[in-house]
Amino acid sequence: MNEKFLVLERSLRADLEAIERLYRELGEPSLSESEEQERLIVVAYRLHVLYSAFENAFRNIAKAFENQLDPASWHQDLLQRMLLDLSPLRPAVLNEETYEKLDELRRFRHLFRTGYGIRLDPLRLRLVLQKALELQPLYRQLLGRFLEFLASLE
Repeated sequence: MNEKFLVLERSLRADLEAIERLYRELGEPSLSESEEQERLIVVAYRLHVLYSAFENAFRNIAKAFENQLDPASWHQDLLQRMLLDLSPLRPAVLNEETYEKLDELRRFRHLFRTGYGIRLDPLRLRLVLQKALELQPLYRQLLGRFLEFLASLE
């Protein structure tokens, strides 16, 4: 494996370890409609960091295989690019199901980062949390398949 792909493989494994740790820290919290804002903020922060870890992995893949992203819309473009099968360069990293769940997390992360002074809606946060929990068994298989692809690049 050449140096660029070895670095990518190791960084993806580190990202996967971080994602696993973040899921353990998130647990499976239940959120009621009358949940205290402080509790909602903790869950929202963990979801924010979880998506950031996924995005870091995707950014590393894009750096290794593709051209630059448009600075004005790179967050959305990056996620969409992971859906693309760029064979023979690289296979798709995501499928539609994982894309939909990750896009929900991306949109929430944007709101969380830029919505100063807003009160978190427990029902909306519960929806985002559910998407994150549904994503947990899916991403391992897809990123594992991508790591197998990297290993085949001798």
